[in-house]
Amino acid sequence: MDRTTTRAPAGGLTRTRVQRAALAVGIVFLLVGIAGFIPGITSDYSDLGFAGHESDAKLLGIFQVSILHNLVHLLFGVVGVVAARRWSTSRSYLIWAGVIYVVLWVYGLVIDKESGANIVPVNNADNWLHLVLGLGMIALGLVLGRQHAGAVGHDDTVAGRGGARGVR
Repeated sequence: MDRTTTRAPAGGLTRTRVQRAALAVGIVFLLVGIAGFIPGITSDYSDLGFAGHESDAKLLGIFQVSILHNLVHLLFGVVGVVAARRWSTSRSYLIWAGVIYVVLWVYGLVIDKESGANIVPVNNADNWLHLVLGLGMIALGLVLGRQHAGAVGHDDTVAGRGGARGVR
């Protein structure tokens, strides 16, 4: 498999693997953010608070959520979808969003979950999911991003502004 953007048989552009990964991660975050606002998918929906540990709503009955937590998921989703337009922003999104999630994991470990510092809010299930997400996103950005590093004109091609045509 080549490492550059290619022209599809009908002349359209395809995305690199790192762009597809960023798009997929962005879509998953959008779906999770939306699901956090749907009663039934989110248990104890009537207890959904704006922020803080007082929100007893749980996505899939496991992950503690709040309106703020859902909005953060939606924000990460929008950024991922937009970042997927270019190779460089896809790679940066995956790495830096992954770093943020690892920091959020550390935050969840050190705070008192019953204190006002738990504004996101997070529980133990959230903490471990944040670690897995963070490490996974960083790995995707580094591994898939490295496979294409240095391609001349690539971002221009993906963005539809000409540049290098890629390799078939």
